[in-house]
Amino acid sequence: MQATRQNRNLLALLLSPAAFWLLLFFVAPLVIVLVVSFSKRSLLGVVDYTFNLDNYLRVVTTPIYLKILWKSLWLAILNTAICLAIAYPFAFYIARQTPRRQNILIFLVMVPFWTNFLVRTYALIFILRDSGLINNILVGLGVISQPLQIMFTESAVMIGLVYGYLPFAVLPLYASIEQLDFNFVQAAQDLGANNVKVFLRVILPLTMPGVVAAAIITFIPTLGAYVTPDLMGGGNTFLIGNLLQQQFMTVRDWPFGSALGIILMVMVLAATLLYFRSGGGRLA
Repeated sequence: MQATRQNRNLLALLLSPAAFWLLLFFVAPLVIVLVVSFSKRSLLGVVDYTFNLDNYLRVVTTPIYLKILWKSLWLAILNTAICLAIAYPFAFYIARQTPRRQNILIFLVMVPFWTNFLVRTYALIFILRDSGLINNILVGLGVISQPLQIMFTESAVMIGLVYGYLPFAVLPLYASIEQLDFNFVQAAQDLGANNVKVFLRVILPLTMPGVVAAAIITFIPTLGAYVTPDLMGGGNTFLIGNLLQQQFMTVRDWPFGSALGIILMVMVLAATLLYFRSGGGRLA
């Protein structure tokens, strides 16, 4: 009994720095944002701590904010689907290579993480702009006579989102596919299943935890994306991340911005719960 109590005290002592850190830099700011979201902005632009639900009602009753919210959700879903469609065959290809080649390919997938996201976004802008690499090549080859207007469109934002978050989809998919027992695949083929049936009935179900993990890991940062829509959308693609920045930094309506942040957090939490309920939490 005494040994058990000592072990518990030791465990509590070891966990106390992490618990203090989480309370100070996660729980406390979250509580502050939650309290501010139920307040209102005074005429002087400061927070008036008078309880009300006006900020949340403003989000759900104003068409422009609902449009921004649903557009952010739609682009996040679309980007997640595109990333999965590209990442799954690529991750499958990596998993079927020799260990040495696997290491090289995974290393190449991780290289973008070594560069600041903002720098990578600017590099992509230089490629897509009117005088960028793509337009110069197409004009030089005579494919087009005038540069394509790629930048400052919703298509440019989607390209930027896929470019930025594709590695987030590749890595969990590779981890799941690499552990797949391909004896099941051979058994299905021996029983007469064609490639489509093998994929749909054997490979995909067995790698579904990786698919769900990749979807959630891609969806969550895309939903709150700010840099890519701001730089590559040029104000033409205004998402919830841009709206949050506007409310806090320009309009200085902190209560409304806090309400938007809470709504965004609830959407992310719902996606995370979906991840665990679908079995993603048991990713092998």
